[in-house]
Amino acid sequence: MAEQPMLKFVKIDRDMPEKRDADQRNHDFHEIYAEYADAKAKEQSSRCSQCGVPYCQSHCPLHNNIPDWLRLTATGRLEEAYQVSQATNTFPEICGRICPQDRLCEGNCVIEQSGHGTVTIGAVEKYITDTAWEKGWVQPIKPAAEREESVGIIGAGPGGLAAADVLRRAGVQVTIYDRYDRSGGLLTYGIPGFKLEKDIVMRRNKQLEDGGVTFVLNCNVGEDISFEEIRSKHDAVIIATGVYKTRDLQGPGSGAAGIVRAIDYLTASNRKSFGDDVPEFDSGELNAEGKKVVVIGGGDTAMDCVRTAIRQGAESVKCLYRRDKANMPGSQREVQNAEEEGVEFVWLTAPKGFTGDAVEGVMVQKMRLGVPDATGRQAPEVIEGADYVEDADLVVKALGFEPEDLPQLWGTEGLEVTRWGTVKAEFTTGATSLPGVYAVGDIVRGASLVVWAIRDGRDCAEAVLGQFAGKVAVAAE
Repeated sequence: MAEQPMLKFVKIDRDMPEKRDADQRNHDFHEIYAEYADAKAKEQSSRCSQCGVPYCQSHCPLHNNIPDWLRLTATGRLEEAYQVSQATNTFPEICGRICPQDRLCEGNCVIEQSGHGTVTIGAVEKYITDTAWEKGWVQPIKPAAEREESVGIIGAGPGGLAAADVLRRAGVQVTIYDRYDRSGGLLTYGIPGFKLEKDIVMRRNKQLEDGGVTFVLNCNVGEDISFEEIRSKHDAVIIATGVYKTRDLQGPGSGAAGIVRAIDYLTASNRKSFGDDVPEFDSGELNAEGKKVVVIGGGDTAMDCVRTAIRQGAESVKCLYRRDKANMPGSQREVQNAEEEGVEFVWLTAPKGFTGDAVEGVMVQKMRLGVPDATGRQAPEVIEGADYVEDADLVVKALGFEPEDLPQLWGTEGLEVTRWGTVKAEFTTGATSLPGVYAVGDIVRGASLVVWAIRDGRDCAEAVLGQFAGKVAVAAE
């Protein structure tokens, strides 16, 4: 009788891909995890219990068919595993690298709950699609028939790119407008290379461009082209701008030189990795080399900033967060990686102000956790008389992002927004208050995950195709 290919979690332990030593990875921006070998990917996939109710799948925003492609990988049917993975996820190799699996699929794995250690879902997902690219299984976008309808997408981040992919495969004419000189949004300029090397993103951008998607880059809507002009050019418009407005810090000295926004700091670093001319980096303004760096915040953006500062050669890197480690919003895996690399976390602390005309220190208030707030999390409270000053030459604000005021920015009437400033859009379809205008991703949800933006983009594209239903497509030559 043939050996059971799955349920091997009882005799095979969880084993992540090898991680480069901190002393080695601290000096470059290459990804820190090695790739699985084929045998190891099969072995780790075979640990899946193939449970009847796969919580990994239900807790994935894209509802990826995870047990199916794990079984296919375990049994050596890797090309089929890729086809199943790609069926629900536009960019599986990106999600495999940057999704917080510890909070989503892996965090809800049934064998993890029983104490056996979760299946390494993210690492296998990355391996499947990297292999598919290497083997030539990733096919160019070639619509079976061309359609006359045209869709304009504002924003070339993951939500906009996912929508473009679905629409273009259906033969729709797609134009993407973006403020940056490269598409990808935060995938390109916000996430450091040690989590997502940029050739991975550029490869997907090229696939879309080769497949017939038109990119209009260095284009600021409201300045270079009006929103109404875009509407007049297309049968439908999808707003996928993301959220880029940084939450600010108050207090004495908050305007001092040397206090910078996380998005500016990360963008400068990523531009240097492309070989761009970045005067703000070269002048030292957005470069941590030789400096005492303090990053304020506890999310994944803060983790990106502290780990970037280490690689730039900072003298010291400290992260201030107002709650404790157990209550921070960032990925615990990222915290562990940062600690290994030499970042010091100063828990239960918050900035009160800053010293120096060019920043010399952060006035820190010590905190304690009090009674739970409306969300159920314990609210931080100030401990009176416990203030102190943390030395700093560079302070990076990583407090999260808020939406820009699009109706005002674009001079648009009738585009309804919520009390938080996000665009008011219908659940699943993304339809807004304006006919033929849709919105997806962070500009609807507020700052969220890449995987949710991909989900929104795909759902919205299907809704747009539904709007076009009944119109005749023209057979491609």
